This record gives sequence, C-alpha cells and structure tokens, in this order.
Amino acid sequence: MTVILRRLARPLLAAMFVTGGINALRHAEGHAKAAEPFINGAFAKVGDVVPEQVPRDPVTLVRIDAVVKIGAGLALATGKAPRLAAGLLLGSLVPTTLSTHSFWTIKDPGERQQQQIQFFKNASMAGGLLLAVSDTHGKPSAAWRARHAAKDVGAAAGKLSRKAEKRANKLAKRAQKALPS
Repeated sequence: MTVILRRLARPLLAAMFVTGGINALRHAEGHAKAAEPFINGAFAKVGDVVPEQVPRDPVTLVRIDAVVKIGAGLALATGKAPRLAAGLLLGSLVPTTLSTHSFWTIKDPGERQQQQIQFFKNASMAGGLLLAVSDTHGKPSAAWRARHAAKDVGAAAGKLSRKAEKRANKLAKRAQKALPS
C-alpha cells in the first residue's frame, strides 16, 4: 500500500467511528437502551470472570465505547499508532455490531433487511480494519524481525563459539609446547 493510499484510506475508514462515537456520546441513553439486552446477556454468560471493577451500567459502557471510537478513530485518521488504533476499533466494532444489528432476532421483514444491511456494512468495516491492523508500511512485521534477529544472534553466537574454540586450541598447543617434556 502506498503512502498516498494510506493517507487517504485511513481517514475514510476512521470517519465512521469518529462520527459514530460523537453521536453515541451525545445520545448515550438511547444507545444504551438499544445495547442493554446484549450487555445484560453478555454479563449473564461471562459476568463471573469479568472483574467487578468493570462497569456494568449500559450508559457508562456506551460512553466508554464512544471515547474509544473517537480516540482510536482520530489516531487511525492521523496515522498515529494506526495498527493499535485499528485493533481498538475492531474490538469496539464487534460488540456494537452484535448488540445493535442482530437481524436474526427481528421478525419484521423490512426492519430485518435494514439491520442485515447494517450488519454486513459493519462486517465490511471489520475487513478494512483487519487490513489496517496487518499493514506494516511495507516493512517486515515484528514477528518476522524477531525471527530473523534470533537467527542472526544464533549465527553470531555460533561464530563466536568457533572463534573461542580455535583460540582455546591454539592456547592449549602453546601451553603444551611450553611445558617441559
């Protein structure tokens, strides 16, 4: 991906999250009401493993999610820690999508179709975020660099070991010659 493409694509991808986060902050109670069944269901299933310091109030959770969307969206748009920002946005997008666009629970065909469209729009956004998470700016990934650094260290250690062995052998021969027979 070229620099120009990144500078154009990141703000386009981030815009939805920044505007959505601002909207969620402005209308937190309405968003919380829509998300409440999902939040309650999630805490009913995994609430015993979630630390008690984690808020369970839907309005508070919506506000936290909104701040994450705004902050990570701005970071992605400006290219500041874009991989981390994209990962945070992806982590925010999944529960938002499941809580607000669960089309499979809707009986009305018209509303079901609208929510299905929104669900797949969010799935498409998740695909864009996955690309952003994996974008290394054309540089090798951290895992690749770590593997190659380990190889280089191993090779250097082997070379050093061989040098030390040769030096030790030379010193042993000198010592043997220096000893009286």
